[in-house]
Amino acid sequence: MADIDVDFALLASAKTTPRTFKAGETIFREGDPATELYVIQSGRVEIRLGNRLLDTLSERSIFGEMALIDAAPRSATAVAATDVTLIPVGEKQFLFLVSQTPFFALNVMRVLARRLRAMNQAV
Repeated sequence: MADIDVDFALLASAKTTPRTFKAGETIFREGDPATELYVIQSGRVEIRLGNRLLDTLSERSIFGEMALIDAAPRSATAVAATDVTLIPVGEKQFLFLVSQTPFFALNVMRVLARRLRAMNQAV
């Protein structure tokens, strides 16, 4: 369920220091503390819950966004499906974008709504 209508290319090209992971490396685990979301600059990321694959995300998609909305631990595990370059977005940058760019906030809500609908259908 890729976020095909929502393009976070602006964030993917941000001047934030990117983080790289090799294919198969864990980016974060379910239950880890959460302080930032990620934009995929290049590569693909799998979102897993236990042994179940929930989604595979590609370039310019975001993940981990719930961390900046409810401050709860990670609800799933993210694993690099390929070599991947990620742009981290912390709370301060997220709040700035939400306050200055309402369309950004709407796009994040659209991502959350799609993922919730997909999980509802899977149950």
